[in-house]
Amino acid sequence: MIEPTPRTARRTHGFTESVIREMTRVADEHEALNLAQGFPDFPAPEALKVAAAEAIRRDINQYAVTWGSPRMRRALTDAYADWYGMAVDPDRQITVTCGATEAMASALLAVVDPGDQVVVMEPFYENYGPDAILCGAEPVWVPLERLRDGGLSFALDLERLADAFSDRTRAIILNTPNNPSGHVFTRAELEAVAELCRRYDVIAFTDEIYEHILYDGAHVPLATLDGMADRTVTISGASKTFSVTGWRVGWIIAPPDLTAAIRKVHDFLTVGAPAPLQDAVAAGLETLDDEYYDRLAVDYRRRRDVLHHALVDAGFDCSPPEGAYYILASFAELSDEDDDSFARRLAAEAGVASVPGSSFFHEPDLGRDLVRFAFCKRVETLDAAGARLRAL
Repeated sequence: MIEPTPRTARRTHGFTESVIREMTRVADEHEALNLAQGFPDFPAPEALKVAAAEAIRRDINQYAVTWGSPRMRRALTDAYADWYGMAVDPDRQITVTCGATEAMASALLAVVDPGDQVVVMEPFYENYGPDAILCGAEPVWVPLERLRDGGLSFALDLERLADAFSDRTRAIILNTPNNPSGHVFTRAELEAVAELCRRYDVIAFTDEIYEHILYDGAHVPLATLDGMADRTVTISGASKTFSVTGWRVGWIIAPPDLTAAIRKVHDFLTVGAPAPLQDAVAAGLETLDDEYYDRLAVDYRRRRDVLHHALVDAGFDCSPPEGAYYILASFAELSDEDDDSFARRLAAEAGVASVPGSSFFHEPDLGRDLVRFAFCKRVETLDAAGARLRAL
């Protein structure tokens, strides 16, 4: 008997659907507080909402330039000069995308060939593995060192990182501040990454979507280090900074030759990001000052502390993150279940949804005692979640 030909492409067999989005469905099913998916339950800045409405009324409703409206690209050029002293050409180095997720996929597809190796540090945001697989590349996993210091935190093992590089290495994906661990890579860690990139002629793809949500240390764009401007693809977006995850406005900053290739892939994947929302994000970049970004970090620090204290009181093992808005917590002292069973029971019985930790590792066993909680929520929501967790 002839075996039937598979009806789906082999490239789709190497990964699952998003576990994060699946847990939102679980939260909805049980009417649980959704601390799984990282979207805020509080309003976006009024200035952006007003600008979006005005843009629609002014009939900015047709295609923008494929790689981003001129206003949006100028606003980004000015912002990166102000934030980091980076000189970015708005016409040759910026591509505006449908969120940072599309940005990473477009950039990798434009630069990485089948058979290339891509270094991915773990725990990692769940998209990075599938992104590499869709390129036909081979992911090379580098686990962060799991520290036990009265909590749960991570650091980069420089020897293990160096061992992952070879003549086959084409790219490395770096996410700082890191989702899900909350680790903010230090300048020393970034310098080590940069040295390896220079030595092996590797392109770095940096996901910096949480760049303004910091509690300890400083955000250092890898592109600002010696010799890295010409070999770094910097990715970020408006979703987290402006609390507009549903707008899907992200961007890529890259050397001109890489940008030319990235724009071609982006064009045929999505054509362009929403024109009126680009105008609104540009308005936010132009008008929101340092006070806004300082307040953003202060407000998130308060939310972090509320959830961290609640998790510790409930018996979880975790550390306050240095950046981003997630806490990765061990439940080993609470249950001997696997992470998926525990997370689903937590949603059903406690009414609090989280994300199973194994979804952030290429070997599921590395995260079987972990779940991730998002604290991009109102303090009232976090207080309610804490009460439910303590009761359980």
